[in-house]
Amino acid sequence: MELFEDMEEKDPHMFSQFQTRKLAVTGLEWEVQPFSDEETDQAVADFVREQILSIENFDDVMTHMLDAIEKGISIMEIIWGVDAAGHNVIDDILYIHQKKLMWAGDSEDLLLVTMDHPEGMPLIENKFVVHHYTAKSGHPSRAGLMRVCSWMYLFKNFNIKDWVAFAELYGQPLRLGKYDQAASEKDKTELLRALIQLGSDAAGIIPDSTTIEFIEANKTSSSEVYENLARYADEQISKAILGQTLTSDSGGGSYAQSKTHDEVRHDLTVADAKALAVTIRRDIIRPLVEFNFPGAEIPLFDFDIGDDETKEQKADLLEKLVGLGLKVPAAYAYKTFAIPQPEEGEEILAPSIRQAFPAAGLADTELKAMSDDPPGERPEQAELDKIVALCNSSMAEIMGRMVGVLRQEAEGWDGSLAEFAEALKDKDRLSELYAKMESPELDDLLHQSIYLSSLIGRTQE
Repeated sequence: MELFEDMEEKDPHMFSQFQTRKLAVTGLEWEVQPFSDEETDQAVADFVREQILSIENFDDVMTHMLDAIEKGISIMEIIWGVDAAGHNVIDDILYIHQKKLMWAGDSEDLLLVTMDHPEGMPLIENKFVVHHYTAKSGHPSRAGLMRVCSWMYLFKNFNIKDWVAFAELYGQPLRLGKYDQAASEKDKTELLRALIQLGSDAAGIIPDSTTIEFIEANKTSSSEVYENLARYADEQISKAILGQTLTSDSGGGSYAQSKTHDEVRHDLTVADAKALAVTIRRDIIRPLVEFNFPGAEIPLFDFDIGDDETKEQKADLLEKLVGLGLKVPAAYAYKTFAIPQPEEGEEILAPSIRQAFPAAGLADTELKAMSDDPPGERPEQAELDKIVALCNSSMAEIMGRMVGVLRQEAEGWDGSLAEFAEALKDKDRLSELYAKMESPELDDLLHQSIYLSSLIGRTQE
């Protein structure tokens, strides 16, 4: 464990990669959810949420727990206290270096080494937070990513050392001293001293019987060897830690490649977040509940692991599915987008008429007049008539746009719009025309027309 800590301190690239992976998790929003909708479970979840928020260094606590990614295991000690209301609360959570741990023989049981117990003592229940990371199968002591990176670190470390020595002499010619066979040991010593002085002071003296030659060497290819080896080691370390290299190292790569690699990194973040949530629920939330609400269900701890782009895609898909008549529970939408359900009487946001019917084609004055009318003061039939009018207006615009798209996509069409409309009555011709097209706009217009047709049919009934 001390070796792993030394590796991280000496290798800036490795340090930054592990920091990137940890921050990807600690930067996520988290939420304590009640086990059920029961009032008791709601109260327990509120208490746990308040206690976690009261831990000032909770972000640091999660960072220390994620140290298990590097070393395979991370352990922290809970400092318990009692508040004014008599609740058992967490005053602090302290980091413990892994070198103070040992394994109980060949088992996977952990022992804590202390001054009073140098042979190791079992971990006290509800006193420690123990987070594991399993990079590969086998004994937990071999599960950290630092073990995977250790060989690359070793090769890179020796390479950098030689590279620095090479850089110190880079550009300087080889100084070769020649002495006469009759030269004494003193003459040889003076010649060697002169060679050293030439390297540092660019000046020196030598006996008449000796000579010095300067031999130039092409060192360009030599320097590339050091750089290529160091870069290769960094790339392998990046692959081990982040699962890819394009979002961590400089170099070429298409946008599509970067996108794919970034998704791989997101998968690692999701896995890290889920594993961390399990540990927090088991070693922090569970003792809080058992000490203060014996027999109560343990609340859930979740991270918001969906990125903005994924949420936008889900929102678009949800809108289309609902438009096609799929019955989606509102609770699913609230959970998917991490939006709290509104309390009774709480003010909520609502779409404007322009947003609800974007293709209505109505003037702003008409929209304002409709939105200003209190719904409770309008007859029900009048509201239905307005909906039908909006649908028909939208449908007319959509059909016009659809014909425009079809006509634009039709290869070699030069007739009138009426002739084109007549040609569309031929089902075979229409199928052939549609099969040739790859028009997302036309597909979208078809979905809108189907939805509006459904609305018109319902209002007519």
